[in-house]
Parts: sequence; C-alpha cells; structure tokens
Amino acid sequence: QVQLVESGGGLVQAGGSLRLSCATSGGTFSVYVMGWFRQAPGKEREFVAGISQSGERTYYEDSVKDRFAISRDNARNTVYLQMNSLKPEDTAIYYCAAGNFFATPQGTGIPSRYNYWGQGTHLTVSS
Repeated sequence: QVQLVESGGGLVQAGGSLRLSCATSGGTFSVYVMGWFRQAPGKEREFVAGISQSGERTYYEDSVKDRFAISRDNARNTVYLQMNSLKPEDTAIYYCAAGNFFATPQGTGIPSRYNYWGQGTHLTVSS
C-alpha cells in the first residue's frame, strides 16, 4: 500500500512563495505519475500540476503555469511543488496523488487516474 504525506503548507502573504513536499512510502515511487490537486472551500477538487515518472514531462493548470513548478526526486521518493507569486485564490487544501499510467496532458489532470492520495496540506494566502 502506497502512502503519501504532504507537508509545507501554511499561511503566506500574497506575492510570497512556498514549497510543498509529498513523501511517499510503501511502493516503487519511480513507476508513478505524480500529481498535485487542490480543493478550495465550496469548490470541487481541481488539477494543479503533474509530472511523469522520469520527470521529463510536466503539466500545469493554466492559472498556475507561470508561477508553480513541480519536480520530483526519485531517490528520495518525494515530489515537490514550488509555488511563487501566490494569490489569495490559491488558498486551498493541496493534495498529492500517485498513479500508474502514461502521463499525457489530458490524462494527468483526471483525478480518477490516480490510485493513491495523501491527506492534504492547507495553504492560506492572505491579501
């Protein structure tokens, strides 16, 4: 059973930066596409970023494309989300997810493609 544990959330002012981490255990990290999703209060969970197994391909939701960067360290079984120029609308619970599939621009953003999910970490961006 793969376990995912997010960390790094918190309270930050608009314009600030933060890096989320997601440590995995119990599986072979390098076989999984890794994704970050978020859910704001009263809204559905939405895709934020995804990264292929090797890290060569990355995908982003349009609103974060020029501000966020996803990366992974297969030696540390960890995926990261560097978030810059944060906005109040980025406030949400951020979840990481792992899925064993071939990463494509469309497929990476579909929650049902992912087999495992973390518990989430809260991010609040104050204006």
